[in-house]
Amino acid sequence: MQKIEIHHPDKQVDTGAYSAGVLVGDLLFVSGQGSLNLATGEVLHGTIEEETLLTLQHVQKIVEAAGGTVDDIVKCTVHLENIADFDRYNEAYKRFFPGIKPARTTVQSVLADGIKIEIDAIARIQSK
Repeated sequence: MQKIEIHHPDKQVDTGAYSAGVLVGDLLFVSGQGSLNLATGEVLHGTIEEETLLTLQHVQKIVEAAGGTVDDIVKCTVHLENIADFDRYNEAYKRFFPGIKPARTTVQSVLADGIKIEIDAIARIQSK
C-alpha cells in the first residue's frame, strides 16, 4: 500500500527526521507533537492546559491537511512530563474533543526541552 507524507501546514523549520503524518490507505499516523512554534522551532512553555491545547491544535492541523477532522481521530498516545498534571490535562483534552473521545493511553515520560506534553494520534480519513 502506498504511503503519503502529510505536512503540518505551519511548519517552516526542521524539527527532526520524521514525517508529521503518514497516510496509508484510510489510516493517518500523526507523529508526536508538542508545544512548539513551528515557524521558529521555539518551545512555547505554558501551563499544562495551554500546552495540551496547542499540542492538540498541531495534531488537528495535520489531520485536516490529510482531509480529515478532529472527529476522525480514533487513538491518541499522550506523554506527560509530570503525571501529577493528569487531572488538569484531562480537562483540557476533554474540552477539545466533541462527541466520542478517541481511545487513549497516557503515560509519564522524560520529554525534551522542558515541554510538558507530547501527543501522537491515529485517524481514519474517509475518502470523499
